[in-house]
Amino acid sequence: MMLKDKIAVITGTGRGIGKSIAKTFAKKGAMVYASSRSRDNGESVVNGICAEGGKAVFIKCDVSKEDDVKRMVQQVIEKNGRIDILVNNAGVNFVKPFEKTEPKDWDRVINTDLRGTYLCSYYCIPHMINAKKGCILNITTVHTKACLPGAAPYDAGKWGIVGLTKSMAVEYADRNIRVNALSPGLIDTQIWDDIKNAAPNIEECMKFWKSNIPMGRVGHPEEIAKTAVFLCSDDASYITGTNILADGGMTSQLISREPYKSSNLEGGDRK
Repeated sequence: MMLKDKIAVITGTGRGIGKSIAKTFAKKGAMVYASSRSRDNGESVVNGICAEGGKAVFIKCDVSKEDDVKRMVQQVIEKNGRIDILVNNAGVNFVKPFEKTEPKDWDRVINTDLRGTYLCSYYCIPHMINAKKGCILNITTVHTKACLPGAAPYDAGKWGIVGLTKSMAVEYADRNIRVNALSPGLIDTQIWDDIKNAAPNIEECMKFWKSNIPMGRVGHPEEIAKTAVFLCSDDASYITGTNILADGGMTSQLISREPYKSSNLEGGDRK
């Protein structure tokens, strides 16, 4: 198993991508410490992992709160003496026009997405330095390559995470600590459900979004989890400081596909 006996701390595991990462890491042999702000969601995930023969412990943690993060890391260290893997997945989605984005909105998103990533990394790094090895994976988004209207704090936070990723990767590469970012595209999670439910017509909404994904479909959380397993495994031992896009080709497509069939353009000579 690719993560056999690894001690992995994963944040934001209550649902969606984080839930899938926690379940997949456990299947690959990791001892998973799954954190979430929601005790009900987090404990349900852990109970499911254990019922399938995996090893997992739930820790209630709001990553925007320093005391919560300190307590989470200390609990893992007291039990195991080390942290091999940290997956910073906890985040807040946000869509609102910029002129209506209040300072409290900005603080809430940035404190969870960016500051939370910093805090978890800050308290885990010393233990990785002592162990002379470690891996940090920061879950970001395709918004780190291109943006949509109405997501200013979300975009700022996620772009900041990529900068933090690269800075830490360079600083700790010679101490055998790898730091990478993983940027999913549109994934079949609660966010996708929210997008569909907010649209006047669900069918038209699905058609529009799929036209912007060359693969023609939204991704599955398990596909992101499998990529995360690879990046945190020894198979990725020479990968650090990068931002991996798992988006079905979304960020490689210039514009959405035409709603018509175009005739061929042969590129004739200009005279």
